[in-house]
Amino acid sequence: MDRGGHFPLWVVTALLLLRESSQAGEEEHPEVLAAPTARLFSEGLPTLTVTTILEDPYVMVRGAELEGYCMDLLRALAQTLRFQYRVKVVGDGKYGAIAASGNWTGMIGEILRKEADIAVAPLTVTSAREEVVSFTTPFLQTGIGILLRKDTVSQEMSFFHFLSPFSKETWTGVLFAYLLTCFCLFLVARLSPCEWNEPKSEENHFTFLNSLWFGAGALALQGVTPRPQALSVRVIAVVWWLFTLALLAAYIANFTALLSSGSEQLPIQTFEDLVKQRNLEFGTLEGSSTFYFFKNSKNPIHQMIYEYMEKRREHVLVKTYQEAIQRVMESNYAFIGESISQDLAAARHCNLIRAPEVIGARGYGIATTQASPWTKPLSIAVLKLSELGDLDYLRNKWWESSCLRESRDRWRPLEAPALGGLFLALGIGLALGVIAAVAELSNSSRHMAGTAKKSCCSVFIEEICTRLRIKENTRPSQEPSGKANA
Repeated sequence: MDRGGHFPLWVVTALLLLRESSQAGEEEHPEVLAAPTARLFSEGLPTLTVTTILEDPYVMVRGAELEGYCMDLLRALAQTLRFQYRVKVVGDGKYGAIAASGNWTGMIGEILRKEADIAVAPLTVTSAREEVVSFTTPFLQTGIGILLRKDTVSQEMSFFHFLSPFSKETWTGVLFAYLLTCFCLFLVARLSPCEWNEPKSEENHFTFLNSLWFGAGALALQGVTPRPQALSVRVIAVVWWLFTLALLAAYIANFTALLSSGSEQLPIQTFEDLVKQRNLEFGTLEGSSTFYFFKNSKNPIHQMIYEYMEKRREHVLVKTYQEAIQRVMESNYAFIGESISQDLAAARHCNLIRAPEVIGARGYGIATTQASPWTKPLSIAVLKLSELGDLDYLRNKWWESSCLRESRDRWRPLEAPALGGLFLALGIGLALGVIAAVAELSNSSRHMAGTAKKSCCSVFIEEICTRLRIKENTRPSQEPSGKANA
């Protein structure tokens, strides 16, 4: 009886010890994490071991579970194809490349060693990887771009920034159109009898200078004299008014867009611009598909980029994507990598920006073993999710930007250099007006001095005092009082 009574106690003790050992095993392998919906399926369904890599927003750790774009995608695929899954983070933290020993590292290596059935991650489909594993239809399209920090590449705004809405050729065309139109106004007004009362005795008001003034007034949407009377002159004037109206509308629209957008301040637009500059270092992820893209490319610019990174690989190549983002934000460094990941970085960090050029179009696919029966069903499921719009929904969900909302909420004053040239033009115009007035007054004083037989300087000073209402205390006015005192 004693032995029979102790038997249930032994059983309970053994179960408790087994439970503690299983919990200790889970703590020893923290890279094995439960997927949030893996427990929703029946035990009779097949279970797949999924390898992935921690990268925001594809896979992120939240408490004891994983979440992100790839986890949502995996959940949708499991619900469509009816399978269970067990997710593990890749042990070496790499995507997959051929090591010096000839073996594959990262997620590709785990699939080849049968440590995982599939890899659901931002894994680029390449020919080298396709030779050893199979890929499904890409679930995301991407390319190779350049990630920069805005304050390291934004050039100082030009002093004549207000001229930027039009190109040099456009401004040259506007000037030519202005002079040609004013000359036509002058010529037609001379030829038309309606602009003359007595051609032999009365001068025509449409001189060439007046025509220039009339055209300039139309550019500023201001009515100026002389006003045309002949039909031919009015036709030219109306056509010029329509031209200036459309021109000003285009200028205002372009200038508004220019002030609200910062893309024109980015001197590094292409990879060629990146190679030519000397202020920024640039690199990519060590052993990534991007690095081998430049290594195998025949493009001279791409070869120069590869040679630069190869010579300085200890300094410019980074280990993780997070390290790359941190380095771009803290130093003069440009990161070359997947454009879609760079878009996310620019959405999360408003001081980052991606250069416009994207090269090497490629896609992210789900990797399986070459003989896996899951390759085709997974490809079909990815296509269905794309047709239903689920992939677009996930893209918008995890790539939502906070920078647009902040830019709408925050009012930023216009910087002075943007309109500095405009103030300079105003100052030059005012100075020219004053100089012209002084020249006209001096010319008039010269004629008056010749008639009155006085010095030009004295007449000039008298004219200035008269026009500015200044009381002139001249020496002749003091002589009578001196004689009276004598």
